[in-house]
Amino acid sequence: MTQPDSSFTTLDATTMDTATAYRLLVGAVVPRPVAWITTRSKDGVVNAAPFSSYNYVAHSPPMVAVNIGSRDGQLKDTARNITQTGEFVVNVATFEAMELMHGSAAEYPPEASEIEALGIELIPSERIAPPRIAMSPIQMECRLERAITLGRGLNTLYIGEVLLFHISSTVFDGRYIDSVKMRPISRLGGPLYAELGELHNRPQLQKPPK
Repeated sequence: MTQPDSSFTTLDATTMDTATAYRLLVGAVVPRPVAWITTRSKDGVVNAAPFSSYNYVAHSPPMVAVNIGSRDGQLKDTARNITQTGEFVVNVATFEAMELMHGSAAEYPPEASEIEALGIELIPSERIAPPRIAMSPIQMECRLERAITLGRGLNTLYIGEVLLFHISSTVFDGRYIDSVKMRPISRLGGPLYAELGELHNRPQLQKPPK
C-alpha cells in the first residue's frame, strides 16, 4: 500500500469555502492571459475591465470564453452589458498597457466609465457597438454565443464568437503573430503580473487544424 507523501498538503476541495478555493486556483493555474474587455451598456456607457479567467475554446469558428464572477450577488458591469447586448471586444493586454489595464479593474459605479476616468483612447468597432482599445495590438470583436452558469451560481462562462480580428502590423506579418514583440501580460497569484520569460523552442508534434 502506498504511504501518503508528507511533503504534500492535501486539502478537501469539496468542503472548501469560496475564498480559499479562489486563492488556491489563482495561485495554481498560472500564468493566465488577460482579456481586457470593452462593452457598452444599453445607455451607451463604455466599460473596460480586465479578466484573467479567459482563453480560446474553439477555432471553427473562432471562439473565446471568459469566466466572470458575481460581486455580492450582483452582475459586474461587463457581465451585465454582455448579457443585455450580446456584444464585447477582447483587447489583448500588454506590458505597455499594464498600468491602465490594472487601473480599470477598480470598482466604478455603473453610470461611470473607466474609459473617461483613465483617458483610454478608443477605436470604433466595425460590426458591434462596443469600441476597441487603441493601444492594444490585437482586438477581437465578439458576439455572445452562449452563457453557462457554473457551480453554485457565482460564476458564469461567457462564450463569444470572434467576428473580426484587428491585428497591428507591429506584431503581425500577414500570417503569424509575433508573441515576443507583442509583450503580453499574464496574471499570477495575488497581486502579481508577469511578462514572457525565458522561451524554450520545441518542434510541433501535431499538425495544426485545417
